[in-house]
Parts: sequence; structure tokens; C-alpha cells
Amino acid sequence: MFMIPGTQEPIENQLLRSLSSEERERLRPTIHHLALSQVVYESGGRLDHVYFPTTAVVSCLYTMQDGSTAEMAVVGNDGVVGVSSFLGSDSAPHRAVVQVAGDALRVHSKVLQEEFSRGSILQRTLLRYTHALITQISQTAVCNRLHSMDQRLCRWLLLCHDRVNRSEIMMTQEYIANMLGGRRESVTVAAGRLQDAGLIHYSRGHIKILDRNGLEAVVCECYRIVEEDLERLNLGTRKSSEKPAQKLSKLVEVIRSRHINVLMDLYLCACWDAWDTKNDYWNFWT
Repeated sequence: MFMIPGTQEPIENQLLRSLSSEERERLRPTIHHLALSQVVYESGGRLDHVYFPTTAVVSCLYTMQDGSTAEMAVVGNDGVVGVSSFLGSDSAPHRAVVQVAGDALRVHSKVLQEEFSRGSILQRTLLRYTHALITQISQTAVCNRLHSMDQRLCRWLLLCHDRVNRSEIMMTQEYIANMLGGRRESVTVAAGRLQDAGLIHYSRGHIKILDRNGLEAVVCECYRIVEEDLERLNLGTRKSSEKPAQKLSKLVEVIRSRHINVLMDLYLCACWDAWDTKNDYWNFWT
């Protein structure tokens, strides 16, 4: 476990952990606490500092003129908030808001830019992460357009769970709706389904994940694409170590245990309809 220079604090950010001790010394990171719903920066605001979350999770989102919002990416201990800083811009293209309170390591933008220009391990690491971030942004856009609220909520919960060290997340349904670009009522219905299935427990702004494997069985492919891209770049944060065959087995168990009654009802209805059709056919010819 690496330590923050000049302190006894461990470095829990995946990007900083990959650097040499000399590079970390030159960055001179300082630890800062990020409060829930704190605005890290506004769209168009100056990027004087960049943040490497350790226990905090930050949402990057766009706000339209009518006030509606939609999340484009989630940044936790896998990444950095403020990629525009080392890509040549001194202003933020979007809003960044803390969605899970916690700590982050703050680095001055000019210091990061100087280290980035050295062409060292830091540069390669940040470019790999930028690639993964673009993948997440693209997949989020596809997911919000094509997939159900249930699947989108599962994706969001799994992404958050991968980036925190606990199963409980403090979050209201209204806030989640803003993140997912949907209506609060839709999130309420989706959360109710997941709770009825025994996957989560929701109560007064607290969401607790009860069955992560169940969520992975329900979630759309967007989650796996994002996380597999991070793992391919050696930046992964996934907590599950199950192989695809094990996940398929879990899915079968979920279907058998929670939906067998529904499937049986459908089967009996089909048989009954077929019997009625047979009787109608017989009565017509006789």
C-alpha cells in the first residue's frame, strides 16, 4: 500500500498507485474531504485543481437550459476529475458533483500538466484512463436511450458499488432520477422491483445492495463493457470475481427461484387457451 508523501495516509486511487514514488512526490497531492452534493466545478469554470478520488464518487453531468440533468460518467478511485486540464483546456466542459461523500487527493493543475509533459508513466496512465472515460460516456448515452430504467438503475448501482468500500449508498430517488435523466416516478417503480426481488433495500435516502450477483444478472451489457474496458487497461475496480459460466448459473437460479410461479401461470394460460381453441374447432365441425 502506497502512502501520501509527508503523511501516513495510504494511496487508494488506482491511477496514483501505478506511479513511481518519484512521480508521486512531484505531484504533491493533498487530501481533501468532498461532501455529498458538493459541486467540484461548474460547466465553464476554471480547472485550478484536479481530484483523484479515494473514497468519494463524483458524477460528471450536463445541465440543460430548462434545468434538467443527465449523468455522463461516474468517477471514483479508478480515475481523476478534471481530464480537460491535461488535455489542453483550463475550463470544465461539464458539471461535476459529489454523489458519494468521501476523500480525494487534490493536485494543482499546473503541477499535473508539468508532470504530464514529461511523457512519463503518468502520461500513459492518464491517456489510458481518458480512453476508458470516453468508453463510459459513449456507453452511458446508448444505455439511457435504449435500455429500461431497471437496467439503467442496476448499472448505476454497480458502478457506484465498484468504487466504494461499502454496500450502503446514501442517495434519494430524486437525485438518482437526475443522474439517469429520468422521472422520479420511474426510479421509484424500478427500485421497488429490485427491492421485491431481494436485490436491494431502499429506505429514506439509503440504498443497500443485498445481492450483487443478482444485480449483475439483471443489468444490461453496458456495465460489463465499461468495466471490462477498465480491466483491459489495468484500471479495473470490479468486486465480482465470478466467471461467465458462474454468472450464467446465478442467472438461472434467479429465474428459477423468483419467476417460476409467473412462468407456470403463463404456461397454464397457454394450455387453457389451446384447450378452448380445440373445443371451438370441434364444436364448429360437429
